[in-house]
Amino acid sequence: MIRGFAHYAAIDWSGAAGERQRGIAVALCPPGDAAPVLVRPGAVWSRAEVLHWLRHDLPGDTLVGMDLGISLPFADAGAFLPGWEHSPADARALWALIDEVCADDPHLAATSFVDHPEIARHFRRHGGRQGDLFPAGRGRMRVTERAQEAAGCRPTSNFNLVGAAQVGKSSLTGMRLLHALTGALPVWPIDPLHARGSVICEIYTTIAAIAAGRTPARSKIRDGAELDQALAALGSRPCRLTGAIDDHTSDALITAAWLRRAAPTPALWRPAALTPQIARTEGWTFGAI
Repeated sequence: MIRGFAHYAAIDWSGAAGERQRGIAVALCPPGDAAPVLVRPGAVWSRAEVLHWLRHDLPGDTLVGMDLGISLPFADAGAFLPGWEHSPADARALWALIDEVCADDPHLAATSFVDHPEIARHFRRHGGRQGDLFPAGRGRMRVTERAQEAAGCRPTSNFNLVGAAQVGKSSLTGMRLLHALTGALPVWPIDPLHARGSVICEIYTTIAAIAAGRTPARSKIRDGAELDQALAALGSRPCRLTGAIDDHTSDALITAAWLRRAAPTPALWRPAALTPQIARTEGWTFGAI
C-alpha cells in the first residue's frame, strides 16, 4: 500500500553521552514544494524532548524518518546475539531488552547494554575493547545495509561503537526511544503501513544527499547556498539560510524534503530483499533497494 502523508519529518539523532545533544536536529515540511523548516530552531535537544515531541506534538499523519539503525543484524547468524540463550527473537523484543538492561541509564543512554558481560562480547568498544564474538573486519551487517552499499553508501555495523562514522550508539539509544513509543507510533516495516496515521521509518541521510545530487564523499553540507541547491534538486523551495550551517541541520532539512519526494515511490516500500522475517527482526532503511 502506497499512500501520501500530511507532513514529512526528519530527525538527525545522536547517541552521545549527556543530556543535551547538539547533534540532534528535527525538520518538518508539508506536501508540495514549501521549504522544510527546523522544529525549535536554535534549540539544543535532549533525547527525552524528542520523545515528548513525537508523543505529544507531532502533527497528525506524519512520515517520520530517524537517522539511526532500528535493529541489529539477525539474518546472517539467525540471531542478534548468537550463542546466548537470552538473545531476543525479534526487533521489538530487542528494544525491550535494551530498555530493561538500561533502566538506570539516564537520558535514554545504552551504556549498561554494551557493558553487559555476555552482550559486550559482540561489540567493538573504545579503548581497544573488542568482544571475542565481533568478527574480523567491519563487523556484522543487516541485509538493508548491504542494500545501502549497493547504492554507493558505506554503512558501518551497528555492533561497532568506535570511530566518527559509527552509528551503533545512536542506534541503541534510538531503540530505547522506539520501545518507549510502543503503542503510540508504528515503526515501518516492523509494523505494517496503515492507510492513515503517522509512522516512523529508518533513514540514512547519505541516501537523501545522493538523491539531491551529492556524492557519498560530499554528502555533508555546511553552507546555506549549497543547501538550497540540494533542496532545488529535490523539488523544494530554498530555505535561504545564510553563511555556515552545521551538517546536522542540513541533513535534517534535506532528508525531510527527500522523504516528501520519495514517499510516493512504490519500489521504496517494497524492496525485493525485504521478507516478512527480515521486517520482523532486522527492519529496513527506507530508500535502500
